[in-house]
Amino acid sequence: MAPRDTVYDHNDTQKRYDSSNNNDLIEGAGKIHLAEAQLWGKGIIADVKRTVGTHWFSEMINLNQKTVAVTLLMFITVIAPTLTFGAVYGKVTENRIGAIETILATAWVGCTYALVGGMPMCIIGSTGPVLAFSTVIYNMSTNLDVPYYTFNAWISVWLLGYCLIAGFFDITRYVRLATRFTDEIFALLIVSIFVMDAIGDPFSDVGILRFLAPGHPSHEDNEDDPDYDYLKTGFLSVILGLGTTSLIFFFRSFKFSSFFCNQGVRTSIHDFAVTASVVTWTLVKELLFESVDTEGLKVPDQFEPTFACCDSSCLTFFPDDCLGQAAAAGTRSWFVSFSDFNGKGWVPIAAAGPALLAFVLVYLDNGITWHLIYHKSHNLQHGEAYNYDLCLSGFFNFVNAMLGLPWLVATTVPCIIHLNSLAEKDKDGKFLSVQETRLTMLFSHMLVGLSILALDVLKLLPLPVLYGVFLFMGLSSLPNIQFWNRFLLFFMQPSQYPETVYTRYMSKARIHKYTLIQIFFFALVFIVQNFKAIAIVFPLMTLLCIPARLYFLPRFFEGWELMLLDGEDEQIREWEEAKQQSMLSSDELRVGTKHDMKVDDGDDDASSDEQV
Repeated sequence: MAPRDTVYDHNDTQKRYDSSNNNDLIEGAGKIHLAEAQLWGKGIIADVKRTVGTHWFSEMINLNQKTVAVTLLMFITVIAPTLTFGAVYGKVTENRIGAIETILATAWVGCTYALVGGMPMCIIGSTGPVLAFSTVIYNMSTNLDVPYYTFNAWISVWLLGYCLIAGFFDITRYVRLATRFTDEIFALLIVSIFVMDAIGDPFSDVGILRFLAPGHPSHEDNEDDPDYDYLKTGFLSVILGLGTTSLIFFFRSFKFSSFFCNQGVRTSIHDFAVTASVVTWTLVKELLFESVDTEGLKVPDQFEPTFACCDSSCLTFFPDDCLGQAAAAGTRSWFVSFSDFNGKGWVPIAAAGPALLAFVLVYLDNGITWHLIYHKSHNLQHGEAYNYDLCLSGFFNFVNAMLGLPWLVATTVPCIIHLNSLAEKDKDGKFLSVQETRLTMLFSHMLVGLSILALDVLKLLPLPVLYGVFLFMGLSSLPNIQFWNRFLLFFMQPSQYPETVYTRYMSKARIHKYTLIQIFFFALVFIVQNFKAIAIVFPLMTLLCIPARLYFLPRFFEGWELMLLDGEDEQIREWEEAKQQSMLSSDELRVGTKHDMKVDDGDDDASSDEQV
């Protein structure tokens, strides 16, 4: 005979999967509602009062060990992609923008946003979609025979206007229609970019494993050296990169271990894990393998505009366009001329069209990242500021364009790293609290600015070590993405599924069906983002995920199923409590029915006895 608890589990499973009344347990399960509009600037005012006006002072004085550790982590996290994007900008804009411009833009915008921004948990920097759009703008200016700086500046004027209008009329409320379905497609896309860029991107020549290829650009500088061995350099690069990632995870694992004398020491090792690993492996390279040439950061030699001029007109670039000339005639001016139309007075009006696409890009790149970071499950207490921060973003990018600097938006993976580093979690990764501070972003971006004064020091950092940091950033973000955790269920034994609300009440077939649909949309966005010819429509592809969740998924799933998979935690808890109460009521009803049947049987027996 089977044990009693086994029989109970079987019956309980049947009850849990009984969905006959699940949609009726709470009203509006799985439905998404658009927030009421705060028109005529009321949304901006409310944002400022809720965030900067209430929590600014407390966020500026909470200096402690975690603040210092996260500052160093975010400096390493920010400086590497800043220099990398600077090098790429130099290629696609023919040195109109370079590493100096990206450093300066990242430093001043980051420090200013840390002081006056509404959501300081979000890190601002360069992103791939913005780089792709900047490439399109440069190509348009070339085809139209219009100076790039002027054309870009007028686009930024219109962009600022669109952002102010969107904030004034609370257009940002539409991005809040995004649920976990859209947020996690976007998050996994960005994480996949970091992991691919660290290990080896199939679409470019970046990544640790790429150093093993004989034709990698890093080997070209040493091709005339008979003692140079690309395999030796490649293998050392792989060791440095993977070693950096492994040591970071090793140090961070001490937080919940039993080693060392107290929790304070374990927490210190955890907080400074990235910094300690970078320093360790940089010293390994410099002290033990000094004779092996590994690729370093592409750091400019001095602080000045990247575009050096062949002559006083500053229309050609030194030295590429004037071979044999001994020295440059100077560099371009830091301030961009708004009137240099090259005889084409229609430029200010024509800029409105590309600016509209730029607004969609900035709106989505910022909005989806903000929505992802400020999800209620992260337990952030200091409020949101979508309208206010969108206006700030438009202003920052307008100033950048005036100075010939690149546009910046919220960067997803650094934001996730920043959030996770300031969070206190339990062993299961659930957010308990977050130290919401402005100091980590302020100090880390001050260090980015000060790095201009120590460019030679940055050259000591081996690029493979920074690839190792990128790999850690990507891998450490994966466990917090429900989409990834559901993907792993395809490879698990069903009886060993982790205990979650959707695995408790939904069948595995329904869970897998939802995940497959999400994979399909992820693949669409991934393909568009990685092919340069169509990469410009990447924001629109991401935007399509919102109506897909609103109108497409309800055709295949019940409202309660969608709520369990991507709903708000409070609503899920309310539904589960109602479900438990429903199950208890059905138990009581079944027990009562059995009792009545026994009573009826007893009455029949008594009647029979009387007849006898």
